[in-house]
Formats: sequence, structure tokens, C-alpha cells
Amino acid sequence: MVCQTVKAGAECVFMSKKGCNYNGGTCHPIVDSCNGCDRVAEYPTGLYCKAYSEPALKWVTGSCTLATHVKKNNGTGETKKINPLKASKRNSRNR
Repeated sequence: MVCQTVKAGAECVFMSKKGCNYNGGTCHPIVDSCNGCDRVAEYPTGLYCKAYSEPALKWVTGSCTLATHVKKNNGTGETKKINPLKASKRNSRNR
């Protein structure tokens, strides 16, 4: 349904005929960590996330999983420790 509270005119999964069903009855504004994300939208009542109703909860355990402005480190810079005995055995098989 279309939101009638905070994000007026936007589609919202929490909206029902009785009003907003989300915790507290409204969506919560973005936190400072969300600045620069592509999912932030400006409404007459302030800046809100398009993906989450309470963005602060997504930043509690680290970075938000849908943050577009945060680069994820896939471990490409880390080196693995190699067992020298196994490495020498692998090299001798390939010769």
C-alpha cells in the first residue's frame, strides 16, 4: 500500500488500512553512516532509507548489507599461510 505517514506517496509493505504496522508506527530516519548511499530518499519529513524501515539496526553489527557507498573487502589483500612441506610435494608431482 501507499504510505500515508512519513514517506507519503511511496509504496510501503508495513502500511495497512489501519495505518503503519511497523514498530512505533513510523519509519525511522537514516543515521550518519547512511550518507552517500543510493538507497537514501528525501521526503518532506526528512531523509529515509528505501530498503529498511529502521536503518540504525543494520549498522549495529558492522556495515549495512545493502549500502552502496561502502566497499566490501573480499580478502584479496590477505595472503594465505602455506605449509612448505605440502607445497614442495605439489611441486614435485608437477615436474
